[in-house]
Amino acid sequence: MTPSQTTLREIPQTSVGKRPRPASQPRASAFLADIILGGQDGLVNTLGVILGVAAASSDPRIVIAAGFAAAIAESISMGAVAYTSTSAAHDHYRVEHEREQREIREMPGAEEQEVRAIFAGWGFSGDLLERAVAQVTKNEEAWVDVMMRNELKLAPIEASNAGRIALVVGVSAIIGSLIPLLPFLLLPLGVAVPSAMALSALALFGFGAYKARVTVGVPSRSGLQLAAIGIVSALAGYFIGALFHAPVTP
Repeated sequence: MTPSQTTLREIPQTSVGKRPRPASQPRASAFLADIILGGQDGLVNTLGVILGVAAASSDPRIVIAAGFAAAIAESISMGAVAYTSTSAAHDHYRVEHEREQREIREMPGAEEQEVRAIFAGWGFSGDLLERAVAQVTKNEEAWVDVMMRNELKLAPIEASNAGRIALVVGVSAIIGSLIPLLPFLLLPLGVAVPSAMALSALALFGFGAYKARVTVGVPSRSGLQLAAIGIVSALAGYFIGALFHAPVTP
């Protein structure tokens, strides 16, 4: 379709013209991202702690206690970070939204020219371009929406979502932390260490592959990358713990 054949209904996503799309898709993608974020961070950090403690001590009770302590602390920390970052993003959007409103009221000519440049970049020209600009700029809410989404690349963030996101990330961190802990609850210490590493690598591979499958990327490559990064990071804890290894005295 040539630019002259484009209609106003085909303006990209704004409050003026909406492209059909499943309403649940962005929310589902964000929900998945929160789960993976909490799960993989909880897993890697807890694995690093318990490997380090296992390398330094031969007492499985100490290893398990350290693992649960790391899991709880990581869950609270991740949830708090998710809450504050979401709240900060909401505040940033609100401030930029107010600034755009002020600029539209104080400098309408300059802001209208920015809308014209955005639409020209989409392929609009001539009379169709002018009608599209006029359609948007006659409604302040639509005008601000176009500027927020296409000039500043910002989407609205609900402050009420901060608590939900924090809960999802925090619970996911606990669940992820339990993966490397499980072998230490069921197996002798010598067997639990390699078992925890293998189980964690498998889980991380699954995280990466699934994320790539539902978003973008090659599942196998994404899975291997995440597994490698996670295991290397956790091994750092093991080597540090080995420096403090206390030999068992008779």
